[in-house]
Amino acid sequence: MSAVDKLSIVVFSGGFERVHYALVMAAAAVASNTPVTLFFTMGAARALLYPDGWRRLPTEEPGLNAQAMDAGFASRGVATFEELLSACVALGVKVMVCEMGLRALNIDQADLRPDVPVHSGGVVTFLADASRDGGMLFI
Repeated sequence: MSAVDKLSIVVFSGGFERVHYALVMAAAAVASNTPVTLFFTMGAARALLYPDGWRRLPTEEPGLNAQAMDAGFASRGVATFEELLSACVALGVKVMVCEMGLRALNIDQADLRPDVPVHSGGVVTFLADASRDGGMLFI
C-alpha cells in the first residue's frame, strides 16, 4: 500500500482535544513530507480566534478547561496547542477557514489570528484543493 499524496483534514469539532489532535496529525504528516490542508469549520473555527480562542474551547474531561489540559500536556512532554499550531504554520500546512462556518458563528475573518495565514473558501474550494489520491479525515 502506498502513502497518500496529500492529507485533507476537516476540523469540525470545537472540542479542545479534537482540534489539538487535528494539529498533531497535520504536523506529523507534513513533517513526513505529506502536504496537508486543515479546513476549520463550525465550532473548530473558534480555535483560531484572536488572541486566544483555543483557550475557550470546551473539553471532554470533567473539571478541566483547555488551558489546564494544555498545561498538563506540556508537563508530560506533549506538544502544546501553540507549539503545534506554530509548527504547522512553519512547515507549510495550508489552513482554510470555511466561509459558511464563519457566517454561521457570526465571526469575521478579521477576528482570526494574524499569525496564521488563512485561506478563505467554502466546501467546494476545500474539495477542489484535496487530492484525488489523497486521504481525507473528518475530526
